[in-house]
Amino acid sequence: MVVRAGREFLAIPGPTTMPDEVLAAMHRPAADIYSQDMVELTAGLLGDLSKLFRTKGKSYIYIANGHGAWEAVLTNILSRGEKVLVLESGRFALGWGEAAARMGVHMEVLKGGWNRSVRPQDVEARLKADTNHEIKAILVVQIDTASSVVNDIPAISAAIKAAKHPALLAVDTVASLGCIPFDMDGWGVDVAMSASQKGLMTPPGLAFVAVNDRAREAHRKADMRTPYFDWTARDGQEHYQKYAGTPPVHLLFALRCALDLIAKEGLDNIFLRHRLLAETVRRAVGVWAQSNTIAFNVLDPTERSDTVTSILVSGTPTANELRTYCSQKCGVVLGTGIGALSGQAFRIAHMGHINAPMVLGTLSVVEVALHALGIPHGKGGMQAAIDYLGENVAA
Repeated sequence: MVVRAGREFLAIPGPTTMPDEVLAAMHRPAADIYSQDMVELTAGLLGDLSKLFRTKGKSYIYIANGHGAWEAVLTNILSRGEKVLVLESGRFALGWGEAAARMGVHMEVLKGGWNRSVRPQDVEARLKADTNHEIKAILVVQIDTASSVVNDIPAISAAIKAAKHPALLAVDTVASLGCIPFDMDGWGVDVAMSASQKGLMTPPGLAFVAVNDRAREAHRKADMRTPYFDWTARDGQEHYQKYAGTPPVHLLFALRCALDLIAKEGLDNIFLRHRLLAETVRRAVGVWAQSNTIAFNVLDPTERSDTVTSILVSGTPTANELRTYCSQKCGVVLGTGIGALSGQAFRIAHMGHINAPMVLGTLSVVEVALHALGIPHGKGGMQAAIDYLGENVAA
């Protein structure tokens, strides 16, 4: 006996639900990749991506996922044998550092935790100890989708400046760009990367890198540059050089539509929408957590992200059993716990093309699952979510 007929709710943190307009934008014949229309499409996208990153620097588009963008950053700014400092706050900065290590870069991890953000004072102390300036780049994520931690990038940048250290600051914005504020130039970020499948509401397959002058100076000396990722090669005059070959035409049309939708709604409205919907989720989880069986993964409320919430489940039934019930019985697909949280947590994404009925519907099904599986939880989570939204979305 199931109640899952109808449209499936996708509540995983990427790929996220795509707007119908974005899907429709791809439904067209193959295009002439040598046409002036394609040249203008690319120029418009690159300019708008730099605006989204809030930088006067250049942006680049890669046919890749976020892991490809990691590699694009690393190969363009580093040489083999150099050192990066990885700021741990979950799975993804570590993954970025591990990619660097496999490419011949020394990786040092500034230990943190999966339930808290990076401590800027620890960054400052480590950099002050690096008197020979062996650390060439610092790798950090703005939001880690495994832990659901949000890091204070301006504070980390200030810590680097306080230490008077020349290391480049590289930021992964895959789970944050287009959802929460990011100000590359204003915050002193040297190179930032992102991908298409989360807040940018576009199918997986596009990755983006934005670069400032300091990163470009490091690029001139980097010996890990490769033909595909090389910024200098992509700066060439020919349109095909922007993609190191054939452009991903239909993904570009999808991205153009998504960026137009973002511009139409306005970033300030988008940031407010994400903040309200994230807090709606947190209000429900906060009530469920009164049982001590359900808990937030991130301990400090100020360090919980506005794009995804990781929720711990102790004992049995397990988090995986809850996810299975929600999917198979009710048609809501929740994110799984990954890395250190594998089997211990589920994740609710609230990023990108998301609205009140999608969030409230997801929370309702989770509460149904808690009841059906007999998982102890505080009562009234859904009412708390509804009350919050009703009080904060004006009539």
